[in-house]
Amino acid sequence: MRDGPDIARIASLVGDPARANMLNALMGGTALTASELALEAGVSLPTASSHLSKLMEGGLLTLASQGRHRYYGLASAQVAGM
Repeated sequence: MRDGPDIARIASLVGDPARANMLNALMGGTALTASELALEAGVSLPTASSHLSKLMEGGLLTLASQGRHRYYGLASAQVAGM
């Protein structure tokens, strides 16, 4: 197998409408909480958490904690360019 991005894996992550909506909401460069991303995606908070875990495992998101809040952002400009 060739080195480089696993296109099929990335496609499966961004191919889900809820995850695509979450990624789209983060394109503006502002980090958002899981609750805010759940609203953007039109899903419940537990469902959003599951989607966010998959996006984190896929290396598409970063997570920053500020006090009791956790903010998700795009991992890189390359993610925004997809």
